[in-house]
Amino acid sequence: MIRLGSLAGYSFEGPWLLGGWTPPEQPGLFAVMYKPEPDTRPDTYAVIYVGHSENLAEEGFPWKHSAAHCWAERAGGKWQVYVATFDPPGGGRSHRVAMTAELIALYDPGCNPERYDRAWKAEWIGEYETEVTGPLAPRGADFEKRRNP
Repeated sequence: MIRLGSLAGYSFEGPWLLGGWTPPEQPGLFAVMYKPEPDTRPDTYAVIYVGHSENLAEEGFPWKHSAAHCWAERAGGKWQVYVATFDPPGGGRSHRVAMTAELIALYDPGCNPERYDRAWKAEWIGEYETEVTGPLAPRGADFEKRRNP
């Protein structure tokens, strides 16, 4: 298992060496990776492609996928490419599309043609204030009143 995503929130199965992997006949997300420093950090992977499918078995794995040449080139050869999968519970196509876009924005994988901005702007959600949006360590008279009622 490998955890990917914002705050490492998605538990992907794998990673497996892509060359010997048989994809399951199920929908899901997939992350293609390689080990950038296999000798010094063997458990560290770099994400080079993120995708989703209605049926992983029909994606052309291992080497008939349209981006497979990029994977092998980025990893330094076909036998250095790994894959991990995630089937979001109750996740339909639109959920998989959104999660794929999130992962592409987060990892900026070199073999994905899509690019997404990782930043958000306050005007996208508007101005608001609630009790839970205040500073983490409030100071001043209000803080003292709440601490010593």
